[in-house]
Amino acid sequence: MRVIGGLLRTFIILTLLAAMASAIGAVYAKKRAISKGEPDDNELDLVAIYEGLDLSSRAPALRRASYTAWYGGGTLDLRGATLDPAGATLRVRALFGGFRLVVPATWRVELATVGIFGGIGDARDKDGIDALGPVLRIEGFAVFGGVGIVSEAPDLDDEAAELKTETQAWEAAPVIA
Repeated sequence: MRVIGGLLRTFIILTLLAAMASAIGAVYAKKRAISKGEPDDNELDLVAIYEGLDLSSRAPALRRASYTAWYGGGTLDLRGATLDPAGATLRVRALFGGFRLVVPATWRVELATVGIFGGIGDARDKDGIDALGPVLRIEGFAVFGGVGIVSEAPDLDDEAAELKTETQAWEAAPVIA
């Protein structure tokens, strides 16, 4: 019984030390890692460390993207993007964080990922996928975090509709001179 108690105590101490080291590492990484890319860019490097980050891509030929969520997260919406005819690669890293990936229902998605107390999953209906279309290959890992792949995001659609309505109301407002 003493041996088991000693092993458990050692495991707990090592786990706490690893968590503290991860949090300290994230603080330093936040200072150096900077998101790069705009909604119309074909290559994106997105970083969400201790914060949220949402981006809706309109890339005309998306080739490469990366999303790092470390104690943070957000949404990457690719429904407005077009994949490069040769396909695209998305490198994901989720450490104690995660994000939602929104892709068109017809896109083929291939996963080459590893999950450790977390995971990366495709929750889309498999019947709507175009078997002949370009491929979005997702590579990376999730440690105590995750990436959810979906094709519908009603909350984003509602926000876009509200913004459009507000813009139309603003443009239709009379100008008083």
